[in-house]
Amino acid sequence: MGLFRVCGITYSYFSEQTVIQKTVLKVSIHSQYCKTQVLKAVAKFTGIEQVSVDDVKGTLTVVGKVDAVKLTKQVRKTGKVVEIISVGPPKPDEPKPKPLTPLPPICHCMECQLVAVSFVPYDGPSCAIL
Repeated sequence: MGLFRVCGITYSYFSEQTVIQKTVLKVSIHSQYCKTQVLKAVAKFTGIEQVSVDDVKGTLTVVGKVDAVKLTKQVRKTGKVVEIISVGPPKPDEPKPKPLTPLPPICHCMECQLVAVSFVPYDGPSCAIL
């Protein structure tokens, strides 16, 4: 939060993002050293939830409460060429599949019993009856 004064009245403003967003930047990454430099530059920001670098595609993906323009300026300070590809809300997590629950027995009478059956593979010599 920042403060500024106009005509004797003090105003405050928020300099940080309040919404989580996904920012994808195109960065010229040629080696592990370049990748490390970019990650160190991005790590200085607060509000970051996830950072990933794809050196094959040459993209840097940052998820969190970070301004895309400030992020771009910080990465450019490392001497890299940076372009903003996209800025927007992150995709929601896919729902996890529910664990399988055992099926209820088909018969509802009190005489039936549940019996456990298992299968053990036999790796011994094979038999042939001719």
